Amino acid sequence: MFMKFAMIGAGAMGLRYGILLQEAGNDVTFIDTWQPHIDKIREQGGVYVMRDHKDRHLTKIKLETPESYQGDPDMFIFFVKQMQLDDYLKRCAHLFNDRQYAFTCMNGMGHIEKLQKYFADDKIIGGTALIATVLPGPGEVDFMGKRGAGKMNMCPLNEKPDEMTHKLFNELKKAQMNPTLTHDFTGTLMTKVIFNSVINTLCTMFEIPMGELGNFKGFYSMGRQLIDEAYDICARAGIHLVSTRDEEMTALDRNVRIDMPLHYPSMYQDMIKDRPTEVDYINGYIAELGRKYHYEAATHLFVTQAVHLAEYHRQNEAKKRAAAKQAELQKQTA
Repeated sequence: MFMKFAMIGAGAMGLRYGILLQEAGNDVTFIDTWQPHIDKIREQGGVYVMRDHKDRHLTKIKLETPESYQGDPDMFIFFVKQMQLDDYLKRCAHLFNDRQYAFTCMNGMGHIEKLQKYFADDKIIGGTALIATVLPGPGEVDFMGKRGAGKMNMCPLNEKPDEMTHKLFNELKKAQMNPTLTHDFTGTLMTKVIFNSVINTLCTMFEIPMGELGNFKGFYSMGRQLIDEAYDICARAGIHLVSTRDEEMTALDRNVRIDMPLHYPSMYQDMIKDRPTEVDYINGYIAELGRKYHYEAATHLFVTQAVHLAEYHRQNEAKKRAAAKQAELQKQTA
C-alpha cells in the first residue's frame, strides 16, 4: 500500500529519496525554499536526473513552498542542512498534526531535539544514509552509484518499531535504498556522525575526492585517530555504537577506495559554493560531547577549526576577486 510523503528539502538527498519513493509508487510532494531551484523546476516541468553524470532525463515532481503546500501527508521527511532546519520547521509548523510522523537521515547531530518540539517521540524515526548524491545546480540532480547502490539504517526514537515504521521500511526497500532496521537510536546516528567526521572533514579541508584520501598512505592513521577519540567519548557517554572501531575503519576504507572514490562529500560541496558547512554538527558535536564527559577531543577540535579556516580562506579570496573585478570596472568606466 502506497504512502503519502512530504519531502522537506528538495536538495540532493531529498530529491534522491523522494524520486525513488515516487518511482516505487508513493505520493510525494517536495517542499523547498530556494527560489532559483523552485523557478528552474517549474520552468522545466520537473527535475533533470542523472546517474554518474549520464542518462540525463526529466522527471516530473510536485513542488511547493512551506506557504503554498496544503497537503496532509502520512509522513514528513526532512533532508535539509542543520543550519536550515529551525527556519523550515517554523515555516512548516502550520502543516503538522498529531497523526503525522517525521523521518530524517540528515547529517550531524542536533536535529532530533528540534523535531521533538513539533512531533511526539513515538512519531519520530531517525536514520543514516551511506548514499552519495550531488546537486550540480538548480533543477538537476546526479545520483552517484548504480541503481541500488548504497545502504541506510533506521530506528524509531522510542526504539519501538510500530506499523508505520514497518510501512516506511517496506517502501524504502521497494525504492532500493537498502534499509536496515536497528534497535539503538543514538548509537545508530552517532556511528554515522563518526563516519562523516573522517571523510567529510578531511576531504573538505584539502578539497579532494574521497578516492584521493583513501589512496593516501597516512589515511588509516588519520582516520583511526579521529575514530578512537570519538569511540572513547561514546564509551564514557554510554552510547552503544552499531559497529566496532575496526568495522568502522573497514567501512571507511571500502567507501573511499571502492564504493565512491570519485565522489566529493556534501560538506565539500557546501564549501565550494560558499555555503556554511555542517562541521560544528559533526566534529564539533563530538568535541562538545567529549567536554560533557571530561574528555578533551583535541583532534576533533583541531579538525573543526581547520574546516572553518578553509571556509575563511575561501571567503577572503572571494572578497579579493570581487574587489579586483570592481576596481577593473571602475577603471574601464573612468
